[in-house]
Amino acid sequence: MTCKQLGGACDQKFYANTFEEIAEMRKQHGMEMIRTGDLGHIDAMNKMQAMMESPGKMARWMEDKRKEFDALPESNK
Repeated sequence: MTCKQLGGACDQKFYANTFEEIAEMRKQHGMEMIRTGDLGHIDAMNKMQAMMESPGKMARWMEDKRKEFDALPESNK
């Protein structure tokens, strides 16, 4: 999955065996990009933080992303 598919700002690709692994990879990438001052990733982080204010909305988003990950062919994970 790409950073954008996971709520980020770029086309960096991540590959993992589980959704939890890929989510952590995206999180670490996002934090690094924010440390470098990347405005696109800062904006994406702000949008994610706003979504976190509504636990139901965030839970639905996470479940949708998990389903998207699970639907990928094994060769794309």
